[in-house]
Amino acid sequence: MTAPAGSEHLEIEQKFDVHAGFERPAFAGLSWSGKPVTAAEPVLYHLSATYFDTAGEQLLGSKITLRRRTGGSDAGWHLKLPGGSAAAGEAATRREVHAPLGDDDEADVPRALAERVAEVIGGLPLAPVATLHTERTVVSLLGEGGQVLAEIADDVVTARRLPHGREQRWREIEVEVPDPVPDLQRAVADLLLAAGARPAGHASKLARVLGS
Repeated sequence: MTAPAGSEHLEIEQKFDVHAGFERPAFAGLSWSGKPVTAAEPVLYHLSATYFDTAGEQLLGSKITLRRRTGGSDAGWHLKLPGGSAAAGEAATRREVHAPLGDDDEADVPRALAERVAEVIGGLPLAPVATLHTERTVVSLLGEGGQVLAEIADDVVTARRLPHGREQRWREIEVEVPDPVPDLQRAVADLLLAAGARPAGHASKLARVLGS
């Protein structure tokens, strides 16, 4: 979901692992509050992100991620903080704080975000720990008035742990909603599971690439 730079919002998301040849469902026949839901035409994005942490991965250990991302509709710095836990396949919530890219060095973490994690890192320096390049296909699910009820992001990810990690490649599906819509979320999850998806084995892309 797109959010203005400098903003903070609650991310509500379900993640699924899929194989390379997975055929994404058409999401036809879904409804919300008794009214039909429309699947918009897929939109393709190319995203590049660098993730930051301490040498001891204090952020990851506290279920926090910090990245600088270009491409897509929400380019900028993203800090994701724990919200609520969830069982496998259920929606998890995280607080997401955004900051603009700025004109400074790409490795210069914005002060406002560094201050949010200062207690966690205890004065240790933040540095790049991984790079991720994502080919993302987004299908938006729309209500009768055209409002976005959910976004399904189909991600093909190429990632590498820094400085000398091997290249990893996988595909996953994320279902994100701006506000909880339990019936629709369950229906979308059921379609994905029936098509061969399975609950994600990692809480985040970064956890996967770092082997946590």
